Amino acid sequence: MIKSCETRDDAVFVMGFVREMRCRFKVDVWGYNKLLMCLSRFVMIDDMKCVYDEMLSDMIKPDIYTFNTMINAYCKLGNVVEAEFYLSKILQAGMNPDTHTYTSFVLGHCRRKDVDSAFKVFKEMSKKGCQRNVVSYNNLIHGLCEGGRIDEAMELFLGMGDDGCCPNVRSYTILIDALCGLDRREEALCLFDLMKEKGCEPNVHTYTVLIDGLCKDFKLDEARGLLNVMSEKKLVPNVVTYNALIDGYCKQGLVDFALDVFDVMESNNCIPNVRTYNELISGFCTIKKVHKAMTLLDKMVERKMSPSDVTFNLLIHGQCKEGEIGSAFRLLKLMEENDLAPDEWTYCTLVDGLCKRGRVEEASTIFSSMKEKGIKVNVAMYTALIDGYCKAEKADFALTLFKKMIEEGCSPNACTYNVLIKGLCKQGKQLEGDRLLEMMPGSGVKPTIESYGILIEQLLKESAFGQAYKVFHLMVSMGHKPDVCIYTSFLVAYYNEEKLKEAEDVMNKMAEAGVMPDVMAYTVMIDGYGRAGLLNRAFDVLKFMVDAGHEPSQYTYSILIKHLSQGGLDLKTEASSINIADVWKVVKYETLLELFDKMVEHRCPLKTNIFSSLTTGLCREGRLEEALRLLDHMQSCGIAPGEDIYTSMVNCCCKLKMYEDAARFLDTMLTQGFLPHLESYKLLVCGLYDDGNTEKAKTTFFRLLGCGYNNDEVAWKLLIDGLLKKGLVDRCLELLDIMEKNRFRLSAHTYSLLLDGLDRTDNK
Repeated sequence: MIKSCETRDDAVFVMGFVREMRCRFKVDVWGYNKLLMCLSRFVMIDDMKCVYDEMLSDMIKPDIYTFNTMINAYCKLGNVVEAEFYLSKILQAGMNPDTHTYTSFVLGHCRRKDVDSAFKVFKEMSKKGCQRNVVSYNNLIHGLCEGGRIDEAMELFLGMGDDGCCPNVRSYTILIDALCGLDRREEALCLFDLMKEKGCEPNVHTYTVLIDGLCKDFKLDEARGLLNVMSEKKLVPNVVTYNALIDGYCKQGLVDFALDVFDVMESNNCIPNVRTYNELISGFCTIKKVHKAMTLLDKMVERKMSPSDVTFNLLIHGQCKEGEIGSAFRLLKLMEENDLAPDEWTYCTLVDGLCKRGRVEEASTIFSSMKEKGIKVNVAMYTALIDGYCKAEKADFALTLFKKMIEEGCSPNACTYNVLIKGLCKQGKQLEGDRLLEMMPGSGVKPTIESYGILIEQLLKESAFGQAYKVFHLMVSMGHKPDVCIYTSFLVAYYNEEKLKEAEDVMNKMAEAGVMPDVMAYTVMIDGYGRAGLLNRAFDVLKFMVDAGHEPSQYTYSILIKHLSQGGLDLKTEASSINIADVWKVVKYETLLELFDKMVEHRCPLKTNIFSSLTTGLCREGRLEEALRLLDHMQSCGIAPGEDIYTSMVNCCCKLKMYEDAARFLDTMLTQGFLPHLESYKLLVCGLYDDGNTEKAKTTFFRLLGCGYNNDEVAWKLLIDGLLKKGLVDRCLELLDIMEKNRFRLSAHTYSLLLDGLDRTDNK
């Protein structure tokens, strides 16, 4: 019975059974020891103490095994003092502590972060003639690693053979894990190879540690390869293994690959946990697809998993990032409905989201309510609000808040100073910005590259090149290596002054310093050559950009189209005729074809990215005809449209009130396996109702319910933000009825929002 215990409840049952037996049968020392070991396995320390006392009351004399079991249990918890009580019992009984005793104390001292005391016990073992074993070594190696003393741990590991001890899989794995944690992953891989050479087969934990380490090094292909090796060796990955790889892909924005791993995980009957879903949610939010992240919330609930505070915080952050502040606040209420308390991160995200949308007064109200809620206002929250006031061109308010922050004992960090310096410079208060920069070291905050970069950029905007270079040299003297943003500021300034040679000198200095241009830097170069009428040079830079692995942005293509439209003429005569913001309003379709020809001529491949950027630009201006021609051209090139293109087409059709066409594009999206944004569905359903096409609206809504969207978000976006805002109360109730009849349940909070919305609409 004891051996078959798999849970604490099992152990409690057996313990009760043994107590019943004591009434009729005497349990011997062997039986008690087995029970104590079982309880120790589940860290049931209070129950162990009771069983030990019962053993004594039964006049059963404890043996060394009994005492060692008690010592080990307390040492697992780091309670060395209580463990020493049982050591004294060993000595009183005339017994000698053995390897197991000493090894437990090594563990106990390590658990309480006293590695030096663990070392003393470890050394004492040999003095007492007690043989150290692999567990003794592993406990101390682990303690050293946890204390950041990895080199001492390696030295101990290498000396195991001198003590007649052979490292096992745990010995290697502890060190591999520690090396990965210290970003010494090359050494970890060497140790992994040594392990295999020595005939010590890695286990699931070893592979998991390495997969996690490789993912942190962005070596995702190698990490996936190790997962395949595990399958070949018949090792079954656990949820931690899969989570490490899923997290690695999600952090790189490769959520489709993460979903592939998720599918493999489920096909191997490995049950995802809350962390698995949180990692996927984080991945979708990173690539601005919060509508897909929200679908996972329902899947968690379906699987009887309780979303954590991290789950809601990630979703709130994702909604704020996409500008959906209303949905973020609805999630806040849903979070509270799930008995989860919003924390500093939750409110910091909301304050930052409001500030980024220019709603600084609302952010300030939330900020002021923090003390009442018992939530400490932190530096990130202050920084977000200061940034909000700066962007609202209220630098005086920002300075007042900055002073209040210091008075309340919340120390500003470099980011706080930077947003304030930037805000002051933006309002022409550069001298105050300079003073803040000078204050930073005295306040214990080291200026960052960005601190200097803000001033350099402002000086260059004023064509004060000499002063800008003084700040540049000061920055270098402070030990900072100029980054791509600093160099880009100089490039922009020189190109604006039509100083092509000086700009090229900056590019050469970048190369000498080993600083690689980013998308913005390349785009600035392209613009500079375009302004000078050197279009071929501009496309050469585009080629360098693509070869370096950078995807040109829509802004990059806007720049190229602008200069192609002007035929590369001198900007002094023709540039003002096309504003960069108006490119998509005036560009001719023939110019887009010319762009493709130029790209092919300069060996820049035509990929989905370019068609997506161009289609988005055209659709935003309602130029559906040109967008459709572009779509045909794309397909003739053998390139399949992506989700972004279809979304642009649907939204453009709705904008032009071409709802049947929009519905067809939406159907194509679903057929291709894409999940349309709820915003697209909102535009289409509301449009169909406006157009009098009630049945089509209901059919479209019913179809979207089968796509796996979060039910609450469907109600928020379509019923509340869509139909109720348009005053279509009957239509809203009609669709709500469809949801309820098909058992798409809503939260109490969402029902409350619907009732409030209906009341407001009725009152109007």
